[in-house]
Amino acid sequence: MNAAATFTARFARSPLRAELPLDVRVMNTTTAAVVVLALVVAAGAAAGWIARQPYFTIRSIRLEGDVTRNSVATIRANAAPRLAGSFFTMDLQAAREAFEAVPWVRHAVVHKVWPNRLLVRLEEHKPAAVWLGDEGNDRLVNSHGEIFDANVGDVDDERLPEFDGNEGQAPAMLAMYRRLTAVFRPMDLSPVRLALSDRGSWEVELDNGGVVEVGRGSEDEVIARCERFVRTVSQVAARQHRAWNRADLRHADGYALRLNTAADTGTRTN
Repeated sequence: MNAAATFTARFARSPLRAELPLDVRVMNTTTAAVVVLALVVAAGAAAGWIARQPYFTIRSIRLEGDVTRNSVATIRANAAPRLAGSFFTMDLQAAREAFEAVPWVRHAVVHKVWPNRLLVRLEEHKPAAVWLGDEGNDRLVNSHGEIFDANVGDVDDERLPEFDGNEGQAPAMLAMYRRLTAVFRPMDLSPVRLALSDRGSWEVELDNGGVVEVGRGSEDEVIARCERFVRTVSQVAARQHRAWNRADLRHADGYALRLNTAADTGTRTN
């Protein structure tokens, strides 16, 4: 038994097989790498072949969201020629830009729907003002204070105010217009034109034809001047028994009124 036990122990400690030579191991590794590479190339070729099949060409576009200013047919006719690729190859960024290039479209979100459809959610511009341009090239300002190109004649609301200033000032002008609308409401008047000069001076034209030169300052300072004017101008004009057509608020201690007289004289109030 001792001899058998000794033989068994020695057999268990002996290697079952010799280690493969280095060149054989390198050859096996290289062969495995080549096989994997071939499989990857074949898979890529197969994927490319599948992507080019007509079945995956975009055949349907579903539009959701705002389609008030444009009909579905108009949006598709404008955007579809700019779309390229299949379900697998279409660039969604380029597709979004194609839809946002359609007049009145402010923002588009494009999703692919298996296997050959697009789902597009649209947000249209909501006009808030007319942006006066050079030589009658007027544009529009949307509710976000962004200037956009569109046919002004397509706007049904003829009461849109007019803005005159530098393009970068459009958001500030829209914010000022909204506050001024509330300020002049007690007089049953509304701003119809708002101008902001390069030096930051404000001028407001009201729907009764009156013009108010407000001057420079922060938004709160401009509003405070206009509020003081609204509180007192009716009493001042009543004392003169005349309506006013122009007001100058650029005075530290009051404002000046130009009354509707033939001589076109001014009256100063504190």
